[in-house]
Amino acid sequence: MSRWDGIDEFTAVAEQASFSGAAKRLGLSTSAVSREIARLEDRLQTRLLHRTTRRVELTDAGREFLARCRRLIDERDEALAAIQPDDHAPRGLLRMTCSVSYGERFIAPAVNTFARQYPELRIDLDLDNRLRDLVGEGYDLAIRFGHLTDSRLMARRLASRSLILCASPDYLTRRGAPRDLSEIASHDTLSGTSQQWRFTESGREITLTPMSRWRCNSGTAVMDAALQGLGLCQLPDFYVREALKTGELVSVLDAHRPPDEGVWAVHPHPRHVPPKVRAMIDWLQDHLAATTRP
Repeated sequence: MSRWDGIDEFTAVAEQASFSGAAKRLGLSTSAVSREIARLEDRLQTRLLHRTTRRVELTDAGREFLARCRRLIDERDEALAAIQPDDHAPRGLLRMTCSVSYGERFIAPAVNTFARQYPELRIDLDLDNRLRDLVGEGYDLAIRFGHLTDSRLMARRLASRSLILCASPDYLTRRGAPRDLSEIASHDTLSGTSQQWRFTESGREITLTPMSRWRCNSGTAVMDAALQGLGLCQLPDFYVREALKTGELVSVLDAHRPPDEGVWAVHPHPRHVPPKVRAMIDWLQDHLAATTRP
């Protein structure tokens, strides 16, 4: 009996949430998949799955084991592919994460086009505004913004984005435009995911924490509130670019705009970057260069 026995079957059931779905993916019978997983649990002396007549769920031990199994399977498949010099096509499972709005607008379309070219590649794209632990949660790649602090990760800059302070013409007519940073405190402000606003003053970067009358963790919703004349907002340029062109929003305090921040592809720091990760990063860099320009 191989120590690998049951790992592919367990991973497939966990990802499909179904024994029959896993069997179909692996080209096995449902009974064969069930038998291999039962043997694996016996060897480990641990229950990995909760089985009911309607659903399959991971136990706590199963969730931890799944992350490790995914890495093992991918590294095995990539090792086998590496000795076939004529075939470096991305394959296996690529787990990615990105914030919701940026992911929906830019990353998902690029990933979908990429996936069409490589049918042997499976993609799990997690759009979430939480900062995921790539190493601990088994992600291959993340898209992040601004300053990076995790030394366990490798990073490549894909693009840039600007933070713009703006409001509707109606609001500025009623309340006047702020003439310096100190006047922001007297205005109605609209906050998003970040509670702090960034600026420059006298050549240095500073942050302000406005006492906002309105807050939402969706940049699109913040922009809509600004369009409705509810106050000032600071948002990345991709949200407000078109509204600024049409005059529906007006930028203010441009002299205090902070430096552009980076859009980064980050991944765990292996000695060998898997072909699927390297190819995806190259693709995203080209795609974002074409789609995020002002």
